[in-house]
Amino acid sequence: MIDLNIIIAGGGKVGGTLAEQLSAEGHNIIIIDQNQGILDKLNDQLDVMCVRGNCAARGTLIEAGAGDADIVIAATDADEVNLLCCHAAHRLGVPHTVARVRDTSYAGDLDALKEDLGITLLVNPELAAATEISRILRFPSASNVESFARGRVEMVSFQIQASDFLVDKALSDLSSRIQSLPILFCAVERDNKVTIPNGAFVLRQGDRVHMAGTPAGLLQFFRLLGRNFHKIKNVFIVGGGRIVYYLLVQLERIGMYCKVVEKDADQARLLAETFLKSLIIHGDGTDTELLTEERMSAADAFIALTDRDEDNLIISLYAHQAGVPKIIAKSSHKNFTPIAQSAGVESVVSPKITTAYQILRLIRGLQNSKGETMTALYRIAGGQAEAMEFRVRADNRHLGVPLRDLSRHLRPGVLIAVIVRDGNVIIPDGSTCLEVDDDVIVVAQNSVITDLDDIYADA
Repeated sequence: MIDLNIIIAGGGKVGGTLAEQLSAEGHNIIIIDQNQGILDKLNDQLDVMCVRGNCAARGTLIEAGAGDADIVIAATDADEVNLLCCHAAHRLGVPHTVARVRDTSYAGDLDALKEDLGITLLVNPELAAATEISRILRFPSASNVESFARGRVEMVSFQIQASDFLVDKALSDLSSRIQSLPILFCAVERDNKVTIPNGAFVLRQGDRVHMAGTPAGLLQFFRLLGRNFHKIKNVFIVGGGRIVYYLLVQLERIGMYCKVVEKDADQARLLAETFLKSLIIHGDGTDTELLTEERMSAADAFIALTDRDEDNLIISLYAHQAGVPKIIAKSSHKNFTPIAQSAGVESVVSPKITTAYQILRLIRGLQNSKGETMTALYRIAGGQAEAMEFRVRADNRHLGVPLRDLSRHLRPGVLIAVIVRDGNVIIPDGSTCLEVDDDVIVVAQNSVITDLDDIYADA
């Protein structure tokens, strides 16, 4: 595994999250920011170097060590600064650059921007968050939904309730109807600990289960569990920022009717002029009288997307008490999720964390000397485990070995969850083997995996 020299331009929410994660994995991190207070805070909290200055300036990049950098990540609040920073880094010979670009006016020009400015990856936190919310709305039985193998496989999480037939049952004792479905129990959270379960594992009330499978298989499982949510048709949204813009594009396309409450008059007018199939209301989404007048309780789903996490939590709890069946809240703080979930708001979306996953996937690919093979990466179970997707290469080890024989070679806490072969989804058993060009979904606990061969203890 290769430790990289990484420059992060911008020490805000996204930059700080990335710096925390990447420094913990042993990379050499240099942070550029013009705010000395931000740099002092990061320097006190993390094992990083800090440079004060304009990250788009050639001299600042040189001072930060761009000549030896493997990657520059521009994550300031200004799109144009990020683009210029990456272009300057590219001209200085940095082999890989990543820019955060949020403005909706750039949405149609991303490929051209990458080619013209020499940028490896463009990330849009708001677009990524909107896509995640759209997935959850299409699968309302789960609290979170992650997509693999171009949508052929999804990983969902849900909490076991007292009335579920799963309570106090070992996985191996579940009915044949459950065991025959194309699904797999991948990880279980209990008392802030994560377990990769085997057949003897007994499920308990309150467990948070992470399960992978085909969309149809997962849907059938939730029907058997008695959580057959009606298809979401009406969505009530509080907040009208960039996430809502990208979300309305997706939801109108699939026929969902949206009602949006936005406090800023100009932004509300812009949304109303752009999205003719949705109802845009100028008002305060924290005003319970307004929410009552607009029949929030009749919605199939409620989404809190204001700029304040506290407001999102409060109005989400109000919607929960009003009986809205599906509730999603946006968060910018990692400590928000357990608080919200304990209060009944199961689905929490964090744009900065979603963006960090995209960038981390690229960096993991750069760490291995055989070229990037990781095609998806998600943190699950509060960050205590990771779910990854790899494409099997001809030079990978242990090909053609049945999993019953391969298991003794695997690192502890590693699970080969799903294999997609020639478009077909395979829930592996002991006789299954890995073959060239398979897409393999792996769940790993307490391991940093950069390449498929990293799953083996004798690597």
